[in-house]
Amino acid sequence: MEFYCYRIYTKNAYIQVVSAEHYDHMTDNELLEKFYSDHDTRWLGIVLQRYTYLLLGVCMKYLKNEELAKDAVQQIFLKAITELGKYKVVYIKSWLYMIAKNHCLMKLRDKQIFIPVESKPDLAAPETDHAERTEKEATLTMLEKALEELNEEQKTCVTLFYLQKKSYQEIVDLTGFSLLQVKSYIQNGKRNLKILVEKKMKVS
Repeated sequence: MEFYCYRIYTKNAYIQVVSAEHYDHMTDNELLEKFYSDHDTRWLGIVLQRYTYLLLGVCMKYLKNEELAKDAVQQIFLKAITELGKYKVVYIKSWLYMIAKNHCLMKLRDKQIFIPVESKPDLAAPETDHAERTEKEATLTMLEKALEELNEEQKTCVTLFYLQKKSYQEIVDLTGFSLLQVKSYIQNGKRNLKILVEKKMKVS
């Protein structure tokens, strides 16, 4: 599969991907430090180019369509550029993998590819049960939307801890965050989720 991402567009400009082989001697962290130092997005372009095929493979695994996967990679690049401009990431490979996985899962959910287990209506169920299910579905929808509003670190750690039932240490290994960071992201993410859901419930 040919390399297709020659330019990564941002809101006001684009990153021109340069010949990566000239920077093979530099580690990801060295390139990122240069970006954090001079804010030249060229350094981000080099790092992201290194992981194009990895991200494309992740997206293909979930989306099962090459064009959709390519579009997803572009969107992941744009998200990465935005997020990396806000805070430092130590383990970029693990971080990009989690960004890609979360992005694809959200795409699948939005397109309703995940079919509910109870796909057939229970004609014998009382009306109160139907109302209860409707209320639970509405609450779940609000929770999912609120989860998307968390910053990337909190969203990743909360998703891994509560939805995927990962331990603190497993999250440390997957993300590269320290144990203290993981605990902090989960605690703050849980608190922010509660605040966001309560706000949405007042509006609805």
